[in-house]
Amino acid sequence: MNAHFAPIALAAHADGPALARALAAGVAEALRARLARDGAAGLAVSGGRTPVAFLKTLAGEPLDWTRIAVTLVDERWVPETSERSNAALVRRHLLKGAAAAARFVPLFTGDPTPEAGLAAATAAVASLPARFAAVVLGMGDDGHTASFLPGAKALAAAIDPAGTAPLTIVRAPAANEPRLTFTLPRLVAADRLFLHIEGMAKRAVLERARAGTDAAELPIRAVLNTLRSPLDVFWSP
Repeated sequence: MNAHFAPIALAAHADGPALARALAAGVAEALRARLARDGAAGLAVSGGRTPVAFLKTLAGEPLDWTRIAVTLVDERWVPETSERSNAALVRRHLLKGAAAAARFVPLFTGDPTPEAGLAAATAAVASLPARFAAVVLGMGDDGHTASFLPGAKALAAAIDPAGTAPLTIVRAPAANEPRLTFTLPRLVAADRLFLHIEGMAKRAVLERARAGTDAAELPIRAVLNTLRSPLDVFWSP
């Protein structure tokens, strides 16, 4: 193995449903462990199409949802009436049944721009536990994770391991809307950090990311470069 490869703990599953069940069980385990220690737990999840089955499965996990706060890893600056809203996705697929009792902290504030809403969003996430029990990341074919997008002007600030702001605004050529994202330090500080990817193409992108260190090219490298322990990767073909 190339000496530059960042360590991962790869859990390969036969298909999407099997992956969803295993990932939901892993996230639930992390939440229970934090609940046992602190009496409260925070969870940050990603949007997009890939996590739908996982979110539905997690909703059925027997957890004390009344003591769990749920937020988003990142959000497009759109209202929940938009099909592109991550908050709407989470409400539709995770916050149902017993899981509806969780406290949800969305990132979109209703302000016309993320610049106008940043202070309110920052105040809202300040109510979350200082360290997440679990964070579930996704990854795009371009190597982005969260809203750490290649070519974004704010990318360096978003992935600065010494940064202190919990959130940052991202505008990028490949993004249809501006976005608000948790910054790298807040995400990697989680008790358990998961990466959920599906398909051979994304597996290839991850292997390419592991072979180098330039996070501007493939921003998932910012995560790989920062972690002190292997990244928990849940993958299915």
